Amino acid sequence: MNRTLKKFILIPDSFKGSMSSLEVCAVMERVICRRCPGAEIISIPVADGGEGSVDAFLAACGGEKITVPVKGPYMEDIGAFYGIIDGGATAVIEMAAAAGLPLVGEALNPAKTTTYGVGQLMAAAARRGCKKIIMGLGGSATNDFGAGAAAACGIRFLDGAGKDFVPVGETLSRIARIDPAGLLPELAGAEIITMCDIDNPLYGINGAAHVFGPQKGAGPAMVEFLDGQLCAVSETVKRELGVDVSLQPGAGAAGGMGGGMAAFFGSRLQMGIEAVLDTVHFDSLLSGTGLVFTGEGKIDAQSLRGKVVIGVARRAKKQGVPVLAIVGEIGDPIEEAYSQGVSGIFSIIRTARPFKEIKDRSTESLELTMDNLFRVIHTLSSPER
Repeated sequence: MNRTLKKFILIPDSFKGSMSSLEVCAVMERVICRRCPGAEIISIPVADGGEGSVDAFLAACGGEKITVPVKGPYMEDIGAFYGIIDGGATAVIEMAAAAGLPLVGEALNPAKTTTYGVGQLMAAAARRGCKKIIMGLGGSATNDFGAGAAAACGIRFLDGAGKDFVPVGETLSRIARIDPAGLLPELAGAEIITMCDIDNPLYGINGAAHVFGPQKGAGPAMVEFLDGQLCAVSETVKRELGVDVSLQPGAGAAGGMGGGMAAFFGSRLQMGIEAVLDTVHFDSLLSGTGLVFTGEGKIDAQSLRGKVVIGVARRAKKQGVPVLAIVGEIGDPIEEAYSQGVSGIFSIIRTARPFKEIKDRSTESLELTMDNLFRVIHTLSSPER
């Protein structure tokens, strides 16, 4: 075996609907162990900020999952969790743990659901001593601009009569004053990074309500109403806090929580893969690496905007490390991926059949594709050539 192929980094996204990133890493690692005995393998499963993000970070970095009693989307009592890594210095939170769609079942109503429990997770992590919080946005059942989370962390919202209340999607326009003085001191001094893989603005035809409201149960009339509520809170935040998030890319993520994280907590919105790469010190891990394997369920034009495959490739390219992308489907156009640092893209699809017929064979297909690649790699690196 060529001496430069003694260290591999595996850093795939999930294959939506068939394999988690943890499962993809396991298959890749199994093939490499079989084909390259004794090789150093570093597995970094990736999640996009939604469900599974905490587990992915814990698998990549080590750490502990902490369970906390919080309020759910309808202020019901539930148990949620966050992860701690870096010896307890950093907390990883996925908002779906306290405000996700699975928690509401068929009771979909983004006008009334809240992110209050997400704020309770943030407060719990800060009180535990975490100086950095990585917040994953995705899979939300809410449209409250993250105001519920802010309220749980000590920010006061007052109506026209001066009465405190916790705003939800249908009452954002009732906010007359915002008092940030009560923000939990531990949070005020923390570094907060929000993983956000979309660039939708807060409101308008491409905003939170119009694009994501229908999947949360909003019909056409409610979509228009919620969009107006987000527009109203944007103006209030600008007046009260001196922050304009109306056109900030990503402000519309998770029912406007992207904007709320920036406005209430001074959070930086960052592509999920960039947050992962920074957290695991990917640039340092590249030293001595012969090959990086990444991948996702489908690579297409949207992938080129900086999601997992491209984010990984850009970093690896700077150090001259080749990157192979193993994917489910290859869409159009993807030529730019090669100029970004991807050396090759390979699909695991073996037969032209509907996804529902082939998804159960995904693990087997991935293993076969990896094995075929290593047959080629060994042939090309053979001393006899």
